[in-house]
Formats: sequence, C-alpha cells, structure tokens
Amino acid sequence: MSDVILQTWDGHAVPIHALTEAETKVVLAGDAFAAALAATAEFKGRVGQLLLIPNSDGALDRVLFGAGDAQHPVAFRTLPGKLPAGVYRIAAQPDGVTADQISLYFALGSYRFDRYKTHDGERARLVAPDADVTEILQITHACALARDMINTPANDMGPLQIETIAREIAEQHGARITVIQGDGLLEGNYPAVHAVGRAADPARASRMIEISWGEADKPMVCLVGKGVVFDTGGLDIKPSAGMRNMKKDMGGAAHALALGRMIMSAKLPVRLSILVPVVENAISGDAMRPGDILASRKGVSIEVGNTDAEGRLILADALTRACELDPALTIDMATLTGAARVALGPQLPPYFTDDEGLASQIEAAARAEWDPLWRLPLWKAYGEALDSDIADIRNDPDGWAQAGAVTAALFLQRFAPKGPWVHLDIFAWNPRARPGWPAGGEAQAIRGLYRMIRERFA
Repeated sequence: MSDVILQTWDGHAVPIHALTEAETKVVLAGDAFAAALAATAEFKGRVGQLLLIPNSDGALDRVLFGAGDAQHPVAFRTLPGKLPAGVYRIAAQPDGVTADQISLYFALGSYRFDRYKTHDGERARLVAPDADVTEILQITHACALARDMINTPANDMGPLQIETIAREIAEQHGARITVIQGDGLLEGNYPAVHAVGRAADPARASRMIEISWGEADKPMVCLVGKGVVFDTGGLDIKPSAGMRNMKKDMGGAAHALALGRMIMSAKLPVRLSILVPVVENAISGDAMRPGDILASRKGVSIEVGNTDAEGRLILADALTRACELDPALTIDMATLTGAARVALGPQLPPYFTDDEGLASQIEAAARAEWDPLWRLPLWKAYGEALDSDIADIRNDPDGWAQAGAVTAALFLQRFAPKGPWVHLDIFAWNPRARPGWPAGGEAQAIRGLYRMIRERFA
C-alpha cells in the first residue's frame, strides 16, 4: 500500500472544506458561483456528498465535503474514491473531528487490491501536518496487509506464503518465530491441526506458526488466528457457491498477524504470542472422514461429525497452546460460521466473552474507533449439543441447538485459557462495493482491539 497520507508537501494542495449541513448553507449564501453548482448537483452538505468547484481556468480550485449534522469522522473514508487524483489538504473540518481521525479514515478508504492489475492509476493523497502520520500509517498498513492476504487467491496465498509473511513480520520487529510443519505436527503434539490439513499436497503442508515478542516481565497477550488457506469443506464438500470465496478462510490468521504487527510497531508494554495454525482443507485419499475420532493437544477426543467444521479443530490445538503460556489476555479470530452472518450480517462481526470488564473495554474501544462489533452470549445450555456418545466432544452440534455461532464459541471455550478470553467470528469480507469499502477483503475489529489492548495495558 502506497502512502496516501503526507506529513509535508511542497507543492499546491487543493483545499477541502468539510461542512455540516448548517455550515453549508452559510458558505453557499456568500458564494453565488458555488451555490449555483451546488443547486445543480443537489449538494446540501449531507454525509458523504462532494462538490468540486473549479477556478476561472477550469482547474479544480476547492472541494466541499458534506459532514451531515453530526460528528461523522468515518465519512472521510468515502473521500478518496470520489476525489480526482491529486494532493489535498483539509481547510475546514467539523468541531470534534480530529486530524488523526480524518487521516486514518482517508487512508483506510484509499485501499485498492491491484496486485493482478496491469495498470494502477494515480490516486488522491492528503497532506496532514497536524496528524500523527507515523501511527496512522502503522495502523493502515497493517489493515492493508490483512486485506491483501484475504484478497489474494489460494494459489498465491498458501501455507508457505503465510509462513513467509509471518517471518517477515517477526524479523522486522525483532521477534522470535518457530514453525512446525507437516508430520512434525504429530511430534509437536498438534494432532488436530495435522488431521485437518493432511489431505493437502505436500507442497502445501500444514504449519503451526508461533511468533514471540516482548520482555519477560510484561503481561502476556495471545493472539490466535484461524488460517485455512482454502476450504473445500473436505469430504463434506461445499457446493460451488459456498466454495467460491473460501480463499478468505484464512482471514483470522491475517487479522492476528495484522493486529500483532500493530502492537509490535507501537511497542506496547506487553509480551506477545501470535499463534497461527495454517492448513488447507483439501480432499484426497488421506482426508479426515465424518465419524473419525481425532486427538487434540489438550487430550480431549473430538468426534468429527462434519469435515466442514474444521476451523474449530485447528483452533482447539492453538488455544491449548495459549493455555500453556499463562496469558493475561487471549483473543482468537476466525471466519468460523455462516450462522454469525445470518445473525448479524457481513458488516457486524459478533464476539463472545464471559468477562464483563473485558466486554466493556472492547465495546468502548470499538465505538471510539468506529470499528463495529456486537456481543453474543456464551449460552451454557447449548453446550449439551456438543456431547458425543463415543468421544469427549463433537465438532458439529446437534441440530436442536440451532445457534451455530454460539455452539462454535462454546466448543472453543472448552480449549481456551481460563483467564480473560474473547472469540471473534469475523466475516473479513465486503460482499458489495460502496464508497470507502471496496468489494473483497476487509479488516474487521482489529483497530478497536488494538485500542483496547493499548488502554488495558497502559
């Protein structure tokens, strides 16, 4: 991602006047030319509206941008996609909206996935002398990394590529990294990770990636991310429509790596462990079967009722590893269930925790960052749906419970550390394009989580 936020600029920068609806009326009342253009374009200063005003030579002189009737910093995310290529500056902004907020959302809205495009056009850039550009770029580059990883098709984003990205992040920040691969997962006691990925081609062998960073006397934060680089569904194969976007099933891993990169870039006062199990849920003669009983790192036996409920299996081993690190906070992120989308749709990822204090901190940080999520309950009574007649637990709950996102979270809770733990069932995808949110991979909740961690361990 190229830097679209500039601390300084020697040339001309076109001024942008971000106006509320009331301010728009005042400005237009004193400028007959702008008022005539506004009348033609029906520009009234509503949220996201844009009015380009030329000078007498026809060149762009200034821009009016609608901020509505309230504080809407997230509206600035729509700006880059509406502006012609060039360099701009904010000449006026609504009260209560900061230069940091404007710059952050402008940068997030500038994202494009153009890896496979022959030509990449110029784009709008923003000069922000009063913003903390270093912090903003650290955050937006991390979000762009997650989106790039999710958007990249599985032929170019397999287990090896995720390992390579993890190694680059670790090297950049002086972190330690260990990778256990293929049959070594059995020796390393990650049997569920091995079982899910053993049907893949040897060149796409499963990995258990662990990044460790920080000083020994700091509180431990564990980030766990589901890394299924492609999910066929296994022998319980998905229909073609359900398989089409399964390149994004490693979205949890992308989010864990991106959030970890934010934490390390900011040098937050924590110890950090990023745990990423990476597999391809493929089909071959060695694929796990419905009815198989799998071992797990925790020693809990798991009956496989559905090979398409594979993400929770690899997370079970990773969360057990997190238990061994005695964390002060554990966060797992996964594109886990379609039920979460049925409940809340693509833009609002649910999260689950029994820790009321942690929930309050997450919600406050998410609101402050305009990074939405919604709490769903760990409803204990549904845990009985995970009972197996021949094993300790099953990966597909009985149908009577119905609440698939809840039962998946309850499954993970059986393996999670006993301290503060939160599970996020993210979608990591924009199914339709809208200004500032192009169709494709999306970074969800990690800006809010980053703020929560920064404040919790300040």
